[in-house]
Amino acid sequence: MPERFVAACIQMCSGRDPAANRDAAVAGLREAASRGAQYVQTPEMTSLVERGREKLFAVVTDQDSDITLAALRQTARDVGTWVQVGSIAVRNGDKIANRAFLIDPEGGIAASYDKLHLFDVDLPSGESWRESSTYTGGSCAVAAETPLATFGLTICYDIRFPSLYRSLAEAGADVLTGPACFTRQTGEAHWHVLQRARAIETGSFMISAAQGGTHEDGRETFGHSLIIDPWGRVLADGGTEPGVILAEIDLALVADARTRIPSLRHARPFTIERAGLKS
Repeated sequence: MPERFVAACIQMCSGRDPAANRDAAVAGLREAASRGAQYVQTPEMTSLVERGREKLFAVVTDQDSDITLAALRQTARDVGTWVQVGSIAVRNGDKIANRAFLIDPEGGIAASYDKLHLFDVDLPSGESWRESSTYTGGSCAVAAETPLATFGLTICYDIRFPSLYRSLAEAGADVLTGPACFTRQTGEAHWHVLQRARAIETGSFMISAAQGGTHEDGRETFGHSLIIDPWGRVLADGGTEPGVILAEIDLALVADARTRIPSLRHARPFTIERAGLKS
């Protein structure tokens, strides 16, 4: 396994047209590969950002028929690069799976992951989201071993559940991933601190491609794709516009951080004692 490789994030503003989103993702992948990236990540909902349930179901296909997944597999083969499709929406019974794919340089699907935690929230702005009404949550975390590194696959809202990232690191992941379609409001408040915290807590690299901008369905997303080192330092930040960011991943920094602050080895079992006066 090489000690170093170049990673890239493609920041997008996906809309309602899967063909246009496919073309944007393929162009970003080709640009990243031309700049030396050996691993490229796209954001959550690469192929389609659509809030309306009926409109979503009218467009979404099964995994084998998805045009974006097929195109990215072919392009990965063309440029010889590992590609993590942050996620696409695929049919899963009477609901939809929010599914990530790790594609090898031959275009094969090396791993897939269904988003575990569904975004059912009511924001101070009045925005309400009920992903569980449309999407089905996954049940299995994924640590994918590759010749570059072991990648822990997560998606967006998962970032608020630190035990998932600790478990992936304990399972051998040295690079954690959190591609997202974060709302502008929650992104402004929490995106950077959550991403840096997951990296620091686990002594891992954190790579998270993001959607950014105003989308055709009316939502606003935060952008700021991030590549963060195990000490919590931001190596690259995508800002607010679509584009490609790159950074070198030096895996020696993972071992260094985990040796200096070995919190993964220091965890101890405990119980909780409820204390206080009884009325």
